[in-house]
Amino acid sequence: MTDLTPTASDQPRVLVIVAHPAMEHSRVNRALLRSAKSLLAQDASGHIEVRNLYRLYPDYLIDVEAEKAALARATLVVWQHPIHWYSMPALMKLWIDDVLTFGWAYGPRGTALQGKDLWLVASTGGPRESYRPDSYNRYFFDAFLPPYEQTAAVCGMRFLPPMLFHGAHRVGPKEVAEHAAIYTQRLASYPDWPELADLHEVADCDVPQDARPAEDTEEPVEKAA
Repeated sequence: MTDLTPTASDQPRVLVIVAHPAMEHSRVNRALLRSAKSLLAQDASGHIEVRNLYRLYPDYLIDVEAEKAALARATLVVWQHPIHWYSMPALMKLWIDDVLTFGWAYGPRGTALQGKDLWLVASTGGPRESYRPDSYNRYFFDAFLPPYEQTAAVCGMRFLPPMLFHGAHRVGPKEVAEHAAIYTQRLASYPDWPELADLHEVADCDVPQDARPAEDTEEPVEKAA
């Protein structure tokens, strides 16, 4: 009888990219990182990989080839970070700038990430009710998601419904533990999430070749007489 048990290579791989500049002061992201690492410790098949950017690159000098190799192995890419000024921490943004390059992640021949899933797991200091038109953040939190969604779309990735934790500054340990438990379950059970079957297809965002000037068309700099 043929053995139908999936091999390690058949299993979808989960890559968790963690970015918090002060992890020692974070209760929520530290708990989530512990959850991801606990799965990693139990994982003999290589199903999960965790990359802590501020631990790997305290000098902000990113090993681009190592990051691309990790992305190439993954089926699900997780961006786990706190929301800083309605966006991502600085090293996470630099990672995107350096790693998701034209001709590799997007644009002509930039197909390395097509068909993969992107999942944002983020926390905010302000409570959920502060993200309303009648409160100090002025917008519902969904208003800050289009840059994430479009980054996924232009790379040919499917943007999954984010996992958010609001009010991290004041929440109690019980709520943090419950959130971390859900995160653990989600990482361990991917891709068997019921909502994935109802997601829309990736938007058509083909970037043409002439979106970037060719390097050899630049005008030479004339030497001073």
